[in-house]
Amino acid sequence: MKRRSPLDDPQKAVHAWARYLRIMRWMMVLTLGLVITAMIALYRSNGTVSIHFYIATALGVGFTMLLASALMGLVFLSSGTGHDESVIDPKDKSEG
Repeated sequence: MKRRSPLDDPQKAVHAWARYLRIMRWMMVLTLGLVITAMIALYRSNGTVSIHFYIATALGVGFTMLLASALMGLVFLSSGTGHDESVIDPKDKSEG
């Protein structure tokens, strides 16, 4: 028997995705602040070097932070809505 996920309910899904987007907005602000701080720290320690160095660093730090934020946000979405509990483990004999 297939269990229904709480995300199948449109109201709960809208609330969960709105929460996810709110988390992502805050993480975007935090990422921008971190990238700016990293650029200032690099400029102070290295001085004027190739612009490609700063572009690569900004993209690397920014992409890494946003990817980690997106994946952790999805973990919070899945766990917070009860979607994880609706998954049936075929190896679990206690579920019958």
